[in-house]
Amino acid sequence: MAMQEISEQESQSGRHSEIEVPATTAWPFVLAFGTALMFTGLLTSVSVSVLGVVLVVAGSVGWFREVFPHEREIVVPILAEEISITTERKVVERLPIAPDQVRAWLPIETYPISAGVKGGIAGGVAMAVLACTYGIFKAGSIWYPINLLAATVYAQSKSLGQEQLYSFHAGSFVMALLLHAIGSILVGLLYGAMLPMFAQRPIVLGGLIGPVLWSALLYSIMELLNPLLASRVDWTWFMASQIAFGVVAGLVVARQTRVPTHENMPFAMRAGVEAPGMMRKRESGEKRP
Repeated sequence: MAMQEISEQESQSGRHSEIEVPATTAWPFVLAFGTALMFTGLLTSVSVSVLGVVLVVAGSVGWFREVFPHEREIVVPILAEEISITTERKVVERLPIAPDQVRAWLPIETYPISAGVKGGIAGGVAMAVLACTYGIFKAGSIWYPINLLAATVYAQSKSLGQEQLYSFHAGSFVMALLLHAIGSILVGLLYGAMLPMFAQRPIVLGGLIGPVLWSALLYSIMELLNPLLASRVDWTWFMASQIAFGVVAGLVVARQTRVPTHENMPFAMRAGVEAPGMMRKRESGEKRP
């Protein structure tokens, strides 16, 4: 009886010192990656979708075999550890917030959405200057990039011949101007909405992260948006123009006055609309942004 009790105690102690957990596997990642490639191929190439289907099938089979007919598990030892929380601080540090704030929102201050719109307009001017410079040095005509841009939505620009792309066309110019202006304002509006995520580094968002993501998106759908531009675009100059847009937009945003981000602030103030009783009082000598 004594020996039986000892064996039961040992088995109970061993059972409590180890635990069975599902074994690690990479098949879910393969399945997710294959699914992403399947949908990416709808915008790029059929071969990408085919590769995605292969990975989806392989990931599904591999994942099911990890579970059926028997679930794969590994035994992990339980290590008892005494956690002692100590601190050397004698004073609790608190964020400096205004008396009317319910709690601190991070970031405490950010740029208004109107700053992003102003940056988008300035960046659009910089991008247009760089695109026209490309037309002069690479194609010998300032109208070449303008006609290519207008071909996105203007049917007459799509039908222009090789020589006609280098000449002025009033309809193409007006359409390209409207398209570029609307696009710059909308991108600036999106930029302003994303500013709280990079409140301390607006140029990083505008000059690096934004151009890379935007150029990658346009690269994958350029054939659908503008086949004429896709067949003639110089991606080095295109990336340079996007970076110029983002850097100039970031510089303009960095010069704007920040506003607090607490929850009770009116939308007009967060949007940068200057109205009596909404904008903060300026100190003596402070210039209007």
